Amino acid sequence: MPKILILDCKQEISSFNPLPSEYEDFHIERGDELFKHRGLNTEIGGALDVFERDPDVEAAPAIAARAGSAGLLSADGWRRLSSEILDVVRERIGDVDAIYASMHGAMGADGELDPEGALLAEIRDMAGPDVPIVVSLDLHGIMTDRMLRKIDALAVYHTYPHVDFADTGARAARLLLRLLKGAVRPVTARVVIPALVRGDELITATGCYGDLIRECQRIERNGAALSAAVMIGNPFTDVPELCTQVLVSTDDDPQTARDEAIRLATEFWPQRFRMQGKLIALDRAIAQARTMKGPVVFTDAGDATSSGASGDSNVILSALRDADYPGRVLAQIVDPGAAAAAHAAGVGATVRVTLGGAIDPARYTPMAVEARVALLSDGRSRLETMRTPLDAGLTAVLVFGEFTVVVMSRTVSLFDRAMYYSCGCNPVDYDLIVVKSPHTEFHMYDAWVEKNFNINAPGATSADLPTLGHRICSRPIYPLDPDAGFQPEAVIYRSSANR
Repeated sequence: MPKILILDCKQEISSFNPLPSEYEDFHIERGDELFKHRGLNTEIGGALDVFERDPDVEAAPAIAARAGSAGLLSADGWRRLSSEILDVVRERIGDVDAIYASMHGAMGADGELDPEGALLAEIRDMAGPDVPIVVSLDLHGIMTDRMLRKIDALAVYHTYPHVDFADTGARAARLLLRLLKGAVRPVTARVVIPALVRGDELITATGCYGDLIRECQRIERNGAALSAAVMIGNPFTDVPELCTQVLVSTDDDPQTARDEAIRLATEFWPQRFRMQGKLIALDRAIAQARTMKGPVVFTDAGDATSSGASGDSNVILSALRDADYPGRVLAQIVDPGAAAAAHAAGVGATVRVTLGGAIDPARYTPMAVEARVALLSDGRSRLETMRTPLDAGLTAVLVFGEFTVVVMSRTVSLFDRAMYYSCGCNPVDYDLIVVKSPHTEFHMYDAWVEKNFNINAPGATSADLPTLGHRICSRPIYPLDPDAGFQPEAVIYRSSANR
C-alpha cells in the first residue's frame, strides 16, 4: 500500500521585529501525534480526511512544527529546527511513495532567508526525482524559485481572513493522490508582480482581491487548472523574492497555465493602488470615537502579532489616557515584566508597573500605571477558528480607571477573541476594543461595532509600508517605489513526472 509522508513547518515573520524567534517558540508534534489534527480546521486535518477516505493509501505522519508569528528565527534556532525536521524525514523516507508538506511561505531565519526552500531542497535530494511532493501555503507566503523547482504541485489558501485551512490541505491531498496514481502531469506558470499590498480590499469576501481569488477558484473548479493562486506575500518579511505572484498549474498544458497566469496578473496590476491600507490618525479617531454611541474597535495593525509584530505597543493606550477618553476600554499587550509582577502580587492587589516597550523600546516608551490585578491566568487558550492551542505564558488582567488590559508574557496570534475570552473579558461589554490584527472574521467584531478604525500607529507590521525600511527585497517594487513598472512574463515549471 503506498505511503504518504506528512510534514508541517510553519511560521510567519516580520523582519522589522527586533526580537528574534527561537527553537523553543515552536510547538512540535511527532509521528502519531499528528493524528490529533483529525477533525480540526488545519491543513493536516483536511489532508488526513482525504487520505483516510482512500483505502488504497496509508498516511505516514512525520513531524509538525509551528510557531506564532514573530521576529526572524535565530541561526541556532534554525539549525536545531531544520536538523530535527530533516532527521525525522530521513528516518522515514525510505518506504514512502509521496510527500505532503504543509508550509506557510513567509518564514525567515538568520543566515537562511528561504527556509522552506532549503527544507524542500534537502527533502527532494532524499526522495529522489520520482517521488511526488505537494505543498500547501498561506496566500501571504512567498513561493520562491527554489521551492518551485523542488515540488510537483501546490495548493494555496483562498480566503482572508483565513478560514479555509482544512480545505486547502484537502485540495493539496486530492492533487497529491492524482499525482501518485499517474492521473496528472502538472506544469506551473509563475508571474511575479512587483507590488506589496495591504488593506481592506484584501478581504476576500468583499474586496477586489477576492474577485481575483474567485477567478482562481473558477478555473480550478471547471478543470482548466489543477490549482491557481494569487499570493500576495507578507510585506513585512523582507527577503529577496518578496513580491505578489500568480501561480497556475495545469495538467500538461503549459500554454493555458501561461495564459491564465498572465491574465490574472494583468488584472491585478492596475488595482494595486486600491490594495493599500487606509489609515486614520489616532487623535482624529479618538475625537470621533468619543462622540459615538459605540462600541468601536481600534485596529492596531502596526502591532499585529499574527503578522510578526512584537505586541508591546502602548501607543493607543497612552493616547486614550492622555485624551481622557471616557469610555470603557479593553486592550491587550505583551509585557512579561508586568505580567510577572501581577502574578507575584496576586489577585486583588494593586501594582505599580510599566506597560509597553518591553520588546521594542525604540518604538514604544514604557507607560507607568497603577493597576488592580483582576485576574491571573497561565495564558493558555485555543484559536476560535482552528481550535489549535495558544500559550501566552503568565498572563494577567490589569484594571486602571476605565481601562482593562490583558497583559501577556509571550506573543500569540490575536486575530480573534480567544485571549480575551479565556481571561474572562467579553468585548461586547466595552465601549472601545483594541484589536492587534489587520482583520478578523466579520462576525467577531465588524458585525456589531459602530465603527472599526484602522489606526495609523507605528510598529513592525505597519500598513504604511514605505516607512518600514526594506533593505533586502528586489527593487523597484510598489509602493516602496511609486513609479515601479510591470510587464507580465511567465516562467514555466514542470513536475518531476513531466520533465
